[in-house]
Amino acid sequence: MASEYGLKRHFNGDAARLIGGRIRAVHPEFDIEGYAAEVERRIPGKELKDRVLVLAEGLRTRLPQDYPAAVAILVPILGDELAEGEGMFNASWFLMPVARFVEEYGLEHPEVSLDAIEEITKRHTGEYAIRPYIEHHYALTMERVEQWALSPSHNVRRLATEGIRSRLPWARTLAVFVKDPQPVLDVLEPLRSDPSEYVRKSVANNLNDISKDAPEIALATALRWMRESPTPETTWIVKHALRTLVKKGDQQALEILGATGGEHVHVPRLEITPGSVTVGDTVVLSFDIENTDDRAHSVTVDYVVHHVRKNGRSIPKVFKLATLDLAAGERRTLQKAHAIKEVQTRRYYAGEHVVDIQANGLVKASERFGLRT
Repeated sequence: MASEYGLKRHFNGDAARLIGGRIRAVHPEFDIEGYAAEVERRIPGKELKDRVLVLAEGLRTRLPQDYPAAVAILVPILGDELAEGEGMFNASWFLMPVARFVEEYGLEHPEVSLDAIEEITKRHTGEYAIRPYIEHHYALTMERVEQWALSPSHNVRRLATEGIRSRLPWARTLAVFVKDPQPVLDVLEPLRSDPSEYVRKSVANNLNDISKDAPEIALATALRWMRESPTPETTWIVKHALRTLVKKGDQQALEILGATGGEHVHVPRLEITPGSVTVGDTVVLSFDIENTDDRAHSVTVDYVVHHVRKNGRSIPKVFKLATLDLAAGERRTLQKAHAIKEVQTRRYYAGEHVVDIQANGLVKASERFGLRT
């Protein structure tokens, strides 16, 4: 997914002209330049969501005030359905204000709005627009979602799962599904071996969301799916769905994925070089990993960096490293270069940073490096 910063700069007067040009082909009296001027006047200092709202508000004041009539103008401008692999934030990013229009103004016309969301998601996405309809028209919306899960369109099937994620990024948490994820699982059931990668990613992300609030339910579902649907597609979904639990070292999640024998895996040597760095440098982790058992084991190897915070405390961050099949008695040497660079969600502070090596979720060795300001 494109970053919020990267997207927001596109929502300006030019975006208004792009949308307005399409609308004028259907609705000749649409004021394109007035729309663009208003958007340019109102967007300075605003972030992505607020910029998109400005464009949606501009549509509301320039289209017929009768909501169904306005939607009847917007749906024909959507264009062709996206094929598998066409990114919604690449080919059709400019449709985000159209989806926001339905999200903001259509609650009194749920049938019309759900029809529009189905069409929008074929060309962009309706995962955000649908959420207020779940909250205000639950039964009607969930009935439609269950139908969408059986759609021949991969885009519509993907909406069925993505739109009901309890912890969708950039969106409000859907508390109803945090409290009871069963309605979500009912929708995911026919999608557990979907032929579309686009859909499978969403199913995995949805089950991963569930694992954060109800890990026992997510684990039971993953185990049942692996037993009842032993396809490569289901295996891929389950592997990605359990990633949060695997990072936490959940032994049942690791066992479902075939990673066993963590108690027999040891890390007799761990070195971190250089021992002292500044932001912008790279540290290299070098370590030996050994299977001391008399039978082979599949091993998931992660490393954990305990980032020092401003108050001196530390917060662990798990990074994936490798998945290995270690024969009985086998010993290997692994290396990993880790860049010490700040990102949007992480700042570095001076102090000793502890690094753990995890094998099948169990900490096997620890070392540290110093960070200078």
